Amino acid sequence: THCQSRKKEAIHTHLNASLSALNLLELEDQQLKGGNDETVISITSWKRKKFNQYLMEKLFNKLGLSKSNKKVAQVYEQLSDYGAIAV
Repeated sequence: THCQSRKKEAIHTHLNASLSALNLLELEDQQLKGGNDETVISITSWKRKKFNQYLMEKLFNKLGLSKSNKKVAQVYEQLSDYGAIAV
């Protein structure tokens, strides 16, 4: 995490927000894999996937494309993991 504050409270808040984000990421990973097993996740891959999805949603909205369209949904799924280290 990168926090430039020198105040103890601000650093604690930043650290808690970072750990909360990681916990939510692990929860989403567990739900996606459909199990309660302990697995190793790649934060970098998830970060890339979330960025790709965000970018595609903005692009599809600008182009007037809907993810309910079969071909658009297929492209969305294929490109979500583009550049990810571990899938």
